Amino acid sequence: MSNCVRVEQQNEQHVSEPEEMDMEAGVDEPQVDAPIPIINGNLVPDDGDTIKDQEMEEDTSWRSEATFQFTVERFSKLSDTLLSPAYYIRNLPWKIMVMPRTHQERPNQKTLGFFLQCNAESESTSWSCNAQAVLKVINVKDEEKSFTRKISHLFFHKENDWGYSSFMPFNDIVDSDKGFIEDDKVTFEVSVQADAPHGVAWDSKKYTGYVGLKNQGATCYMNSLLQTLFFTNQLRKAVYQMPTEGDDSSKSVPLALQRVFYELQHSDKPVGTKKLTKSFGWETLDSFMQHDVQELSRVLLDNVENKMKGTCVEGTISKVFGGKMVSYIHCKNVNYRSERTEDYYDIQLSIKGKKSIYDSFANYIAVEQLDGDNKYDAGEHGLQDAEKGVRFLSFPPVLHLQLMRFMYDPQTDQNIKINDRFEFPEALLLDEFLQKTDASEPASYILHAVLVHSGDNHGGHYVVYLNPCGDGKWCKFDDDVVSRCTKKEAIEHNFGGLDDDFSVRHCTNAYMLVYINENKLDYVLHSTLDSDIPPLLIERLQEEKRIEAQKRKERQEAHLYMQVQIVTEDQFCGHQGNDMYDEEKVKYAVFKVLKNCTLYEFMQTLSQTMGYAPDQMRLWPMQARRNGTRRPAMLDYEMENGRHMIELSENENPWNIFLETVDTDTAAAGGTLPSFDKERDVMLFLKMYDPKAKTLNYCGHIYTPITCKIRDLLSVMCERAGFPQGTNLVLYEEVKPNLTERIQEIDFSLDKALDELMDGDIIVFQRDDIDITSDLPTARDYFHDLYHRVDVIFCDKTILNDPGFVVTLSNRMNYSQVARTVAQRLNTDPMLLQFFKSQGYRDGPGNPLRHTYEGTLRDLLQGFKPRQPKKLYYQQLKMKITDFE
Repeated sequence: MSNCVRVEQQNEQHVSEPEEMDMEAGVDEPQVDAPIPIINGNLVPDDGDTIKDQEMEEDTSWRSEATFQFTVERFSKLSDTLLSPAYYIRNLPWKIMVMPRTHQERPNQKTLGFFLQCNAESESTSWSCNAQAVLKVINVKDEEKSFTRKISHLFFHKENDWGYSSFMPFNDIVDSDKGFIEDDKVTFEVSVQADAPHGVAWDSKKYTGYVGLKNQGATCYMNSLLQTLFFTNQLRKAVYQMPTEGDDSSKSVPLALQRVFYELQHSDKPVGTKKLTKSFGWETLDSFMQHDVQELSRVLLDNVENKMKGTCVEGTISKVFGGKMVSYIHCKNVNYRSERTEDYYDIQLSIKGKKSIYDSFANYIAVEQLDGDNKYDAGEHGLQDAEKGVRFLSFPPVLHLQLMRFMYDPQTDQNIKINDRFEFPEALLLDEFLQKTDASEPASYILHAVLVHSGDNHGGHYVVYLNPCGDGKWCKFDDDVVSRCTKKEAIEHNFGGLDDDFSVRHCTNAYMLVYINENKLDYVLHSTLDSDIPPLLIERLQEEKRIEAQKRKERQEAHLYMQVQIVTEDQFCGHQGNDMYDEEKVKYAVFKVLKNCTLYEFMQTLSQTMGYAPDQMRLWPMQARRNGTRRPAMLDYEMENGRHMIELSENENPWNIFLETVDTDTAAAGGTLPSFDKERDVMLFLKMYDPKAKTLNYCGHIYTPITCKIRDLLSVMCERAGFPQGTNLVLYEEVKPNLTERIQEIDFSLDKALDELMDGDIIVFQRDDIDITSDLPTARDYFHDLYHRVDVIFCDKTILNDPGFVVTLSNRMNYSQVARTVAQRLNTDPMLLQFFKSQGYRDGPGNPLRHTYEGTLRDLLQGFKPRQPKKLYYQQLKMKITDFE
């Protein structure tokens, strides 16, 4: 029946069983659930009792391991794939799958395919679950002769079943003398041990009471260490008491740690750590690869210890984690000894060649003989035979043991991981390693945490097994997934080395252990309550969450909104450039508006916000003209008030609008804006140019009929500029940058005097007393100069990272003009300056300029992008540039 095999082309999964039996994923053909009448779907848990109560099955669906059976009747007639009823482990449905198969190498030999299937009916593609299982065909005559094989597999949507296409010969099963079949019935059994799944709705809080930490990439061992510190309750209480009220939320490590601890204690979902890693600067994988877990622990605890100084929790770190040891050297033949007492917060234990943790401690305090060529220099006593070593004076309440799994190998000139078997007990007795013991306070420790790494030195996966309450009830913390586990999984499975247990990976082993002194369990693990958290800290963290939730909601709903940016006439005052305002400097009033909001609804909101009645306001959208300018354009409120804002903006987002309002006095008197006939009227803006000050002065806007003559506007211009009535004026139309045209005929109507008359056109006027000797005598000269104006940053080449100073120049200037302007700023002689171009590929001085350079400033700056800051370098000389060159 080779046509029903899906994975024969896949690579074989090799195990220690006979080679002719292939282990692989199952079939891809439609599968047939076994008819209930011929299936004995009773479930057999580890205690051997039969589960028949459906409610009990549901209550235990989160369990990590279980055994269940599947009995097939009329087995000798089996011709198709059969599936058992589902049994829930780790909240996922597991089924036994059996089918008759034809052996690949011997087509005439019929075999049994036996597979374990997981979550096959799920449509999700993101789930995965790592599991080990024992597949068994029950021998009804002699249980010990049942045929078993083991599998270990990461189940996911593409490989949701795993087992053997040739589990055992079909004839062996149907041979009644061999005991596998009785009344044409065969019973299959599977014992499954599964890790908590990833990518599914696994509720860690519900099944364990705890939550995990998000895997945010490139954080390696950090999540494991954070969970370990969090469950050191005495530390957690002290962390909450640190004064962080005035700390910067993005830079404070103590505040970031308080935030993570608070979330782990109160959240129902996995907790993020990005703010924490950002606070101490380890935001890349390289940062974690260049340090180890011991260094990260020191970074966190040092920050915490410093923050606790001068507070009620000062000294907590040393009280919880601090022990003392003495380093000594004793001379054998003279009365000379040297001793130094040291504090420690963790102990590094060598594991290479050591069988257990006791061997490592014995090695740690072993006496080194200083003799022969290695004698000790005892000062006035000369070179002496001596003994060198370390003795422990005390062990702390919480003992951190760093197992030296990662070491430098001089032969390969690289770091390697030691996967040797190294045993550690649940109860650790350390009295024999103390210099002086105290019978009333024995150094008796209980294992609290096992930090585990799977993989080699170049990468892998980190988890931590924790005994949170010190009562032997273990949990596995695998990033965002927390699950209950057995004591054997937490301890024995992490000794490392090759093991007969198929479920244990050779490269999975402990690299750090945490023990707690039995006499200090109540002190270290005393429950942490909300009352232990300062109210101000709770208030701050909850407010942060509220703001983050609001921002998250805004991001999710951003596609429903648009921005309307309102500019008012007061922003036009003081503007010295083209058009009405500088888009990079203007201060808009920004409104977040639903795209399907109507113009009428927006006007009501605007009225409430700005304090004007709707008939005291008029909207003029800023419209981009073909000549590159942006000018206000008419929006007919009466015609358009029922249309949606996004339609009116023609999908422009943000949408910039000039808001015209009545003046303050008119508003107070209840007055309204004058009427505006879009067919007959035009709105013009007025600017006055002052050639002496070389400045523009905004003179407001006017409504006027398009048939109005220019002469009729002169009195308004004089009034707005403060000139005596009848003052002779020169008028210009500001068309676009570098194009300002004089209006010659003042007796013409507007539609004839101005080119393509439109709302938003600008008339610039000045007194008709032009002094041709001044720098910029006319408005046309002013705008022409403005077009060529450029801000240049000059930095001193001899000063590292000199911020420099800004000078406004014309890009038409030559070398001499630039040199004179900069020399005036520096109060020096232009001949004592040398200039340098800016390098195009990086920020720094490039080649020097000769004082005979014939190009313009525009030529010097042509390598810069339009909005890029323009930068040149200089150095001051002690001789003239002509002599220097």
